[in-house]
Amino acid sequence: MKLNRRFQKRPAPFAIVPLPLVWSHCGTPCRVTPWPEVRFERLYGNEWIPFEPGEEALASAACDCDAEAWHAYLEFVPSEIRDFLSSFRLSRMEALQAVARCPGLLPELAETPALTLFVAAHASLRGVAACRWSEIAAVHEHGGLFGLLEWLGLPASRQTLDLLRNLATPDVPRRLLEPLRSHLWKQRDLRMRQRVPDAGEAQLYRWCATAAA
Repeated sequence: MKLNRRFQKRPAPFAIVPLPLVWSHCGTPCRVTPWPEVRFERLYGNEWIPFEPGEEALASAACDCDAEAWHAYLEFVPSEIRDFLSSFRLSRMEALQAVARCPGLLPELAETPALTLFVAAHASLRGVAACRWSEIAAVHEHGGLFGLLEWLGLPASRQTLDLLRNLATPDVPRRLLEPLRSHLWKQRDLRMRQRVPDAGEAQLYRWCATAAA
């Protein structure tokens, strides 16, 4: 039996030109311009001005930017970056910000996607007022991946990387980043956690609760 043409599923539309991702935060329109510029801007009067999105603005973006909007945006992103960003669901905007500001990190972040959220949240984790993307790039260039781990306040070890790679999803909730970082310094527990494959959010909560005890 053929479906009425009116009710047949239509293919997702393809963008003809690069499009920005647009969302609203506290009533203010915000957007990120197409790759490779990737400028974060908000509307002030009739003018789009640059801004550094904070945690709340990024959370608004996660709610407003749906799969169709991301599909149109990612059509004009290089394939290796598109594949990397597609591994994120709730934190895709943070991942975009990280690889756009520090493109040299892509190989390491693609291998350990959960590290991306630590990089994206570096300002709050380090207790500084503003993001320091150029400093991250310099640390990585001179100290490599282990230098970056140390700069982020994580144990600079392969055990750290192994545990992060065992997480079921790279979308580590921002509220768990600091407790998880503290947990990673407990070496005896760390060796045991390494053997837990595909650790999900519930497991992360249990680890972080144990670390705080």
